[in-house]
Amino acid sequence: MKMLAAHGLAIGYRHHPVGEDIELSLVAGEVLCLLGPNGGGKTTLFRTLLGILPPLAGRVEVAGRELADWSRAALATQIAYVPQSQAGLFAFTVEEVVLMGRTARLGRFATPSARDREKARACLARLGIGHLGERIYTEISGGERQLALIARALAQEAAILILDEPTASLDFGNQLRVLKEIDALKAQGLAILMSTHQPEHALRVADRIALLKAGRIVAQGPRTLVTAQTLAALYGVDAGEVARSLPQLAHL
Repeated sequence: MKMLAAHGLAIGYRHHPVGEDIELSLVAGEVLCLLGPNGGGKTTLFRTLLGILPPLAGRVEVAGRELADWSRAALATQIAYVPQSQAGLFAFTVEEVVLMGRTARLGRFATPSARDREKARACLARLGIGHLGERIYTEISGGERQLALIARALAQEAAILILDEPTASLDFGNQLRVLKEIDALKAQGLAILMSTHQPEHALRVADRIALLKAGRIVAQGPRTLVTAQTLAALYGVDAGEVARSLPQLAHL
């Protein structure tokens, strides 16, 4: 069964369409990676798939049901979202931010249990930031905040994970840690949709790749879709420069 699907999807705002004719699908145990230039519609697409923005046309299905048929509470048990790093407005501890991921599993007036707190700490430890649990979220670095947001999504225990440029603010070591975690989550059967500006990351973790430009999926397929020529066309640069920057493409 398709865990997430978009059919004939048009995205954007009432007086500002961003994209159209988008077809995507994602099954359990699969990583689909979205590549494309800034302003191409990736974040707007994600917000539409999450139900934050209504589609201008077409439909989104989650686990075989129309997105509109899910309550917000029920949808939160199905999809977890990791946005690009957020600064935060309130002085929550890092552990409290991660614990917010457990609210999808709690009753309306329930408070987090000892098990919920244990789960939050385990997610922090899994990403190598257990030592930050008592730190104030607004006082840690942007990269550390990004790892905390990923830990929050893991604590949610959803079947679908949507990641918007999850490694953008991370140093090299933490990038590798996140990519390894994506591999592990895929092995556990999660359906994962992620965007990145780093084609080498897509080549590292993706089962399939979709190329998004000017609000349209211009191509999608296996990792062999990523070549110097396709990247040059996608980003409007010279294919020779791409080949020199990404020599691993020659071995695909």
